[in-house]
Amino acid sequence: MGLIKIFSGEEILAVSLKERMEEADINVVVRDNNQANVLPSITTAKAVEVFIQEFDYGKAHPVLEAFRMSLG
Repeated sequence: MGLIKIFSGEEILAVSLKERMEEADINVVVRDNNQANVLPSITTAKAVEVFIQEFDYGKAHPVLEAFRMSLG
């Protein structure tokens, strides 16, 4: 089993989703591929990605749906 991406977007939303998943006892991996700290002249921020283990998807699905509904 591997990781599956459940979110890609703004950092503040990724952190919110991560917290919700952790409250449901689901391990989360967050990847921020923003190179702005390495190359300060680059101003384009890349999306933050949130991943979970495939076997956790059944448990994560209701949390993910509630998160999506809260976004409006």
